Amino acid sequence: MSNVLHCGKYLLTLDRPYIMGIVNVTPDSFSDGGKFFDTSRAVEHGWQLIDEGAQILDIGGESSRPGAKPVSVDDELRRVIPVIEALAGAGIPLSVDTVKPEVMRASIEAGASIVNDIKALQASGAIEAVADSNVAVCLMHMQGEPRTMQQEPHYENAVDEVYEFLARRVAALKAAGIHSERIIVDPGFGFGKRLEDNVALLRELNRFADLSGAILVGLSRKSMFGQITGRGVGERTTASVAAALIAAQNGANIIRVHNVAATRDALAVLAAVSAPSPAVPPM
Repeated sequence: MSNVLHCGKYLLTLDRPYIMGIVNVTPDSFSDGGKFFDTSRAVEHGWQLIDEGAQILDIGGESSRPGAKPVSVDDELRRVIPVIEALAGAGIPLSVDTVKPEVMRASIEAGASIVNDIKALQASGAIEAVADSNVAVCLMHMQGEPRTMQQEPHYENAVDEVYEFLARRVAALKAAGIHSERIIVDPGFGFGKRLEDNVALLRELNRFADLSGAILVGLSRKSMFGQITGRGVGERTTASVAAALIAAQNGANIIRVHNVAATRDALAVLAAVSAPSPAVPPM
């Protein structure tokens, strides 16, 4: 793994985990669908997340929750481009969460520095949409499609299979001239995964460190925490923050979250404890 990540005009040194705040410009996301569907509310939410400590914002206009319905290119563009343009001067990298090459190109022109693709740039024209730019690219693993991915997913060995898939996608990007310093990998927690698969991936997250420039995890409020704790979506902050700390300890460089302030505070404590103790002067 490189010690830097190139995101457009931004250069992120990977000596600490970065918090990516989520801005869902959708009516149907599993956690906050509809709350920020209006452009002005989405932009306001983005600024609030920055105030709380977000160092990256991930802006998406199409829900990828289980059972989600596809969104047209035009609708997705109408949702995300005004938000990206409004936040482009925020001074932090903006990520666009999309699978569509047309949205990728328009978002890069509007000011996005990262393309976050749950289909790992497998769509026709997706690699070409980013290859000639200088943005970072996040490749995520997903078994199946959003509408069906949680209908009996199965693996012989989830960690091995996810690793092998991501290794193939990284190789495809490198063949297109995209260097490791621009590539992020995401094991895809909750995307066609059973509870035991998610737990194994979190436990062995550092396995993915040799694949690319950085590791991203999206664990926030996922159903795995409902299975573990019995709590509903709106009551999973504590479990999500605990998982964020485990992910950071196991090599995550970017942690994608809804609850930025709580995650920031927890990571600050981890950083303080992990820092080398000051030298004690001799008596």
